[in-house]
Amino acid sequence: MKRSAWRFAVLVFLTSAITTAALQEISHPHGGMAMAAADWSKLMSSMDKMDAAMASVKATGDGDADFVRLMIPHHQAAIDMAKTQLLYGKDPQMRRLAQEIITDQQSEIDLMQLWLKRHRLSPGK
Repeated sequence: MKRSAWRFAVLVFLTSAITTAALQEISHPHGGMAMAAADWSKLMSSMDKMDAAMASVKATGDGDADFVRLMIPHHQAAIDMAKTQLLYGKDPQMRRLAQEIITDQQSEIDLMQLWLKRHRLSPGK
């Protein structure tokens, strides 16, 4: 396929995706999310829990430690949201992505907790 034909195909695809998203936004008042109330509630609960956990972390002045302490609840929220996707999601590609998020984010949490332990730091506060 010639480069200009490839660019045109990509442009058509993106235009279609944007149009679809805009139509969903109009038809679904909650940002295009066509989720059941329970799904949405669990996702928002994960975000609220993350916000509270991150807000409880006290700055230490050590950029590395502060980064790790804030990233742990951030990653945990991603795991919690991915678990909600596995419970309620239907799309195979999104379910596969959710499983990858769980695996990858948990591995990173483990690494960050090990780093904190090696540096004799607590996970937060």
